[in-house]
Amino acid sequence: MIDQPKPLLDHLLELRKRLIYSLIGFVIVFSICYVYSENIFQFLVRPLAQLLQTKGGGRRLIYTGLTEAFLTYIKVAAFAAAFISFPLMAIQVWRFIAPGLYHNERNLFIGLLATTPVLFLLGAGFAYTIIFPTAYEFFLSFESNAGHLPIQLEAKVNEYLSFVMRLIFAFGICFELPVVLTLLASVGLITAETLVNKWRIAVVVIFAISAFITPPDIVSMLGLALPLIMLYGFSIMMVKVLAKRRAKKDV
Repeated sequence: MIDQPKPLLDHLLELRKRLIYSLIGFVIVFSICYVYSENIFQFLVRPLAQLLQTKGGGRRLIYTGLTEAFLTYIKVAAFAAAFISFPLMAIQVWRFIAPGLYHNERNLFIGLLATTPVLFLLGAGFAYTIIFPTAYEFFLSFESNAGHLPIQLEAKVNEYLSFVMRLIFAFGICFELPVVLTLLASVGLITAETLVNKWRIAVVVIFAISAFITPPDIVSMLGLALPLIMLYGFSIMMVKVLAKRRAKKDV
């Protein structure tokens, strides 16, 4: 049952309160993450470091701007804070939206809210454990000791962090495909039949997005495209389950 309607001003005040709570939570988590920003950065750089160790030689990350290292740690802390404080932000979104939902809509929203961070973590973990080593191996294969001067990687700290953050967020967001399609189905914009009939177009779009997001090597592209195709199939099953539940309630 939906709660009684409230004036617009009450909704705006409630929204402001939820935004303030989210901001306070983010600032607190950011402060903690900044203290451990060097440890977090070492975790992010570990896949590259492990690969470089196998190639021998003194390896390092460099920075060429006076403030670059400091700003990199700020970015690391902000990145980690956004990652960790997401559940708190999701709870605030839920508390703002929940009073306007029916009971069955609340159950659906709770399920999607719980699934969202899990899928994001799966995408981020997949990028960290599978895609990063593969991509680094590909790019480091262009190093050369032939000729008068060797060609050797000396990556910039800021550029490396930007590369890692972009891929982690990209994979995490792409793995939210089932949540997005289920939401669209819940408001009647798509059906399971539409998803089945348009699967060829979906596959082409998935490969196009994968080619745009990932580094320019075929392994990384397939590493994103194939899981997304499987998630698309999983989304079809979720939409079918949702349609069956609606049909039973209508009866």
